Amino acid sequence: MTISSKRKEAIEAIKDKNIDYSDVPETDADFWANADLIEPDRTQHVTLRVKQSVLDHFKAGGKKGYQTRINAVLESYVRAQKKPRSRSRRSLKH
Repeated sequence: MTISSKRKEAIEAIKDKNIDYSDVPETDADFWANADLIEPDRTQHVTLRVKQSVLDHFKAGGKKGYQTRINAVLESYVRAQKKPRSRSRRSLKH
């Protein structure tokens, strides 16, 4: 998600004392006692060859962020592969 620099400046200008937290529940000791630590899925620098038409498509959405968009599509594919499939659906050959 991207926000405009004007909106970012407006958000950053809000003083902490003026932020309404009334709808955010307190996190007490019980909450943290049952919490699981989840390490972020970090990115790995790789060199990858892709067809020019694929690269052009992702860059058409803006040169900034095209790698993030490519990664989102790849991540979505991986998640879809992990879901149970019905037997009537043919799997993709690798």
